[in-house]
Amino acid sequence: MQQVGDDAFAGTGTDVGWLAVRDGRDLTLVDTGWPGDVEALEAGLATIGHHPRDVRAVLLTHAHVDHLGGVNHLHHTYGVPVLMHPDEVPLARGERREQAGPVDVLVRAWRPRVAAWSARIMRVGALSHPHVDHAEAWAAPTALDLPGGPVPVPCPGHTSGHTAYLFGGAGVVATGDALVTAHPVTRRHGPQRLPDFFSHAPEEARTSLSVLAGLDADTVVPGHGPVWRGSLADAVAQAQLA
Repeated sequence: MQQVGDDAFAGTGTDVGWLAVRDGRDLTLVDTGWPGDVEALEAGLATIGHHPRDVRAVLLTHAHVDHLGGVNHLHHTYGVPVLMHPDEVPLARGERREQAGPVDVLVRAWRPRVAAWSARIMRVGALSHPHVDHAEAWAAPTALDLPGGPVPVPCPGHTSGHTAYLFGGAGVVATGDALVTAHPVTRRHGPQRLPDFFSHAPEEARTSLSVLAGLDADTVVPGHGPVWRGSLADAVAQAQLA
């Protein structure tokens, strides 16, 4: 895993990323990758001297399979809880879906980038729909009593309850899919929004970017793409133009 701030580490799975922030021997983990990324996730924690048992909670940016893929394993094997925005709980439990489906991808599969990406994610569980029956909501978007003192920053649009997480002490924000820096289906690099077909409410997703602009952080750990360093206001401005 890549150190991105004081006691903050970014990891990557199959074209998707996560963030671990520690306080002593305790960790907060933001997102977990695809179901097939569990081994990479555990191996990444080991590289920074940790075990999944050190994770006090997983904070979910949103309930898409490429971000929640490891939470059932972590919960059932190590007892790790998973917390998220209240509006995201029904999605995690499988009561409704707000996710691009196979047809959305299939109609674009003639593009070489989309075809190659589709082949990779199929191998790690893209067609699975894990239900997270133990999903819990955090009580309010205020600092959580977890390692690193994460503050939820709701930024809906990609999904109804999509949330970024600010770790102010480390100067790091995990932006999930609200703000990314690359994606295999596009040629763009740098801060950007995902293509509209990935989002439940694309215009709301665009509007929600402004919420991120004023955050006191200089490091973005996105759900997709490399870590980005600089002004959040500049990152949002670039994404709004993309």
